[in-house]
Amino acid sequence: MYYQRQTFLVAGLSRSGVAASGFLRARGARVYCFDDVEEGSVAQAAASLKELGCVIVQKQELEARAAECDVLVLSPGIPVDHPLPVSFKRAGKRIIGEMELGALGLHCPAVAVTGTNGKTTTVTMLEGIFKGAGMNALACGNIGRPLSSCVEELGEDGLAVIEVSSFQLETLFSLRPHVAVVLNVTEDHLNRHYNMENYIYLKSRLLKNCAESEYAVLNHDDPIVRGFAEKTKAKVIWFSSREPVEGGYLNEGSFCYMGEKLFPVSELPLDGEHNALNALAAICAAKLMGVGTEAIVSALKSFRGVKHRLQRIGELGGVSFIDDSKATNVDSAIKAVRSVRGESVLLVGGKDKGYSYEPLFDAIRNSGVVHTVIYGENAFRILSAALKKGYTSVTLCRPFDVAVRVAYLTAKPGQNLLLSPASASFDAFRNYEERGDRFREMLSVLSEEGRSGEPVGEDGIAGE
Repeated sequence: MYYQRQTFLVAGLSRSGVAASGFLRARGARVYCFDDVEEGSVAQAAASLKELGCVIVQKQELEARAAECDVLVLSPGIPVDHPLPVSFKRAGKRIIGEMELGALGLHCPAVAVTGTNGKTTTVTMLEGIFKGAGMNALACGNIGRPLSSCVEELGEDGLAVIEVSSFQLETLFSLRPHVAVVLNVTEDHLNRHYNMENYIYLKSRLLKNCAESEYAVLNHDDPIVRGFAEKTKAKVIWFSSREPVEGGYLNEGSFCYMGEKLFPVSELPLDGEHNALNALAAICAAKLMGVGTEAIVSALKSFRGVKHRLQRIGELGGVSFIDDSKATNVDSAIKAVRSVRGESVLLVGGKDKGYSYEPLFDAIRNSGVVHTVIYGENAFRILSAALKKGYTSVTLCRPFDVAVRVAYLTAKPGQNLLLSPASASFDAFRNYEERGDRFREMLSVLSEEGRSGEPVGEDGIAGE
């Protein structure tokens, strides 16, 4: 693109929109910015972008300003069938995402990771492995640091470790990672993508640009992902927890790669088969990028997980609080209830994403979950799924703070209070991070109440 000769409309002023606007202004582009939210953090972002020379567009002038623009840069939070991108498409104009801008400006190699679950864990593992090997690696993308904001820092000698979501894949066309990793594909975001066929197609698009000189690291245990091998020109390297494959696998309780035994699975600090698979994917990608065994083993043995993913945040009255707010779909919550040790009271609910919750209650029956507290906008849908499965150890309540309080009062000493919502957070929070942070705050609130003997208000001060 000829940035100085084109006008861009950046829609959505979250982190990605702010990063895209900064990227474009740094290259001399004329940039219009719009968000239908006009207060809070969006207002602050708009003010900072105005100082960069961006033009902030008001709702009443959007149509006229859009007509002046050549390219729409769409936030991942805005679907491609929204009226704004539809109008650009009808006018024959280009629609891209922030990550596409980053891909166009990237001058270093990239390892890209997608999948329904495990992306952040795997990307964080890889960043630690690469940094431990002395490489200038940066975790970026859907992990919270937009790719376009990292391009200058990465330069030509860096290594971009990119987490890629299905939302970003809708508007990503130019990325060609040297190693593309697909972890798994299960039901998610069906309220956005309408059906599994569309969702599967989007996930496979990460491999679209990979040539014979690149690598696709694929989960051999996932039948959908296994089928992606037929859709790429890249050399396929497999990972599996079930059988020896050409790549990474488990054998006699140890992680192996191409016949080499690395270290025992028991020495990985994270529990669960899903984390063993994440580690196998990371091992494969690291090996393909030339990292030695010693650096890989050292990084994985010292890995302590990511925030809001099965994170033990404290204990109160003998009850362990586990923050798994990142479990925004059923499959992720199932992995949580299967891997958490001991008995648990489960907190589940939030914004519905269009899939069935019945498999969750099948898993709960064979887990340590002794009771489930259901909350959120989708509470009655989840309750209906529980009753269809004959599961009646439930309490339904709203809002979130009340649900946490009820779950704590239900749990007995020695049990866990597990927040693993199987739902998006947008019914009450800006993102899953904010939901997890509020869970941690509620632990503090309940702890303070225990010390003072009085209820604590929303401001955290004991009172009537």
